[in-house]
Amino acid sequence: MRLLPQEHRATIQAILPRRTRFSRKVAGGNTQEQVVAANIDTVFLAQGLDGDFNLRRLERYLLLAWDSGARPVIILNKADLCEDVEARVREVEGVAAGTPVHVMSAKLGEGLDEVQPYLAPGETVALLGSSGVGKSTLINRLLGVERLRTAEVRASDSRGRHTTTWRELILLPNGALVIDTPGLRELQLWDGGASARSVFPDIEALAADCHFRDCEHEQEPRCAVRLAAQEGHLAPERLESYRKLRREANYLASRQDQAAQLETKRKWRAIHRAARKHKQRE
Repeated sequence: MRLLPQEHRATIQAILPRRTRFSRKVAGGNTQEQVVAANIDTVFLAQGLDGDFNLRRLERYLLLAWDSGARPVIILNKADLCEDVEARVREVEGVAAGTPVHVMSAKLGEGLDEVQPYLAPGETVALLGSSGVGKSTLINRLLGVERLRTAEVRASDSRGRHTTTWRELILLPNGALVIDTPGLRELQLWDGGASARSVFPDIEALAADCHFRDCEHEQEPRCAVRLAAQEGHLAPERLESYRKLRREANYLASRQDQAAQLETKRKWRAIHRAARKHKQRE
């Protein structure tokens, strides 16, 4: 916990209801929700155009972003370290399903104008991405001062060293708000099942021609999705990513149901105990 000087502290006057929230499952075996950011209008999903680049991770981020209720925007940072930016953009647009994609180099101050329309006065943006992707550098450029500490990434894999270790709500000079978050090393789904249509519209459209309405696109006969992958109309790795995320979402839903059932039993046991004690006192 970071303690601020008395003159920099504030008093919480009220807690507003959540209208949007970006959530993930907590790390480990517990089936609990961790809210990363709430009441946000836009989610900047930052990915580096260096060794951090990973389409499968981006699909996972998109699934959670669409589920949050906020508007996702993809930020491809570190364009100065990429030899073929256009090729990378095409790859991202192939999985982005219409989500806006913007390229920049926060270190060099290039491409910042592209994200300004999302940063209108009163708007709240959450900046999410893995450690070392350049989130703090981007915020420093938007602020116009070197307020947040930054550090170089490892040369071997372009990973950062968790320079940011807490969440912070930052007011930009124009009145927009940005939530700076620590790098997310583990991003497990919390819901995600209903958002698959937004992230994988190509697969959902193909699934309409499957022989079975509840086809899982695994081993079922006459599966239009697997046929498209076999014929080269759908990237096999994208199909595998879809399967993996869907299995994870189904497993999580099952765990959530079990947890809800156990909580219901616990409440009824408490009610019965209270009723017995009340009866004994009569």
